[in-house]
Amino acid sequence: MNRVNLYLHRMHAFDASLCVSLNRTSRHRWVCLAFRLISRLGDGVFWYTVMLGIVLADPVDGWLPALHMALAGLSGTLVYKWLKGKTLRPRPYEVHQAIHVAGAPLDRFSFPSGHTLHAVVFCSVGLTYFPALAWLLLPFTVLVALSRLVLGLHYPSDVLAGAVIGALIASASFLLI
Repeated sequence: MNRVNLYLHRMHAFDASLCVSLNRTSRHRWVCLAFRLISRLGDGVFWYTVMLGIVLADPVDGWLPALHMALAGLSGTLVYKWLKGKTLRPRPYEVHQAIHVAGAPLDRFSFPSGHTLHAVVFCSVGLTYFPALAWLLLPFTVLVALSRLVLGLHYPSDVLAGAVIGALIASASFLLI
């Protein structure tokens, strides 16, 4: 095995090991229920509520940030669906018997984490306009990313990739606005 393959093998083994460890916490009922709720809110409910709150708090100037968040989120959807269709990475619970799926996946494939991608996109755009919302948006974004691991739906590398791609999409969105 050459060095690159050895490195990739070790990286995948670490990714799977960390995934199994984090997923074990879902066996505690309250942990499982809490992260299912966070994941469900991360489906969009939380972010749409934030956008609506922005518009209601400032009916004149709130439309631009809310629209910006929505368009960046739509871009995120296009990118992650395209990537999932190209990579076709199976979800961790499909590959590792030690991983218990504790939440319903929205689609078939694992890479990248769309929940994390969108959480980072919405959080980044939202904080650029309203840094005072950091107390709410940052912890929720971290919890959404963590929920994907605890529920056995993604590998840590899926979540990391989702976060990086989300940050890139958010950054690029400001070049267009």
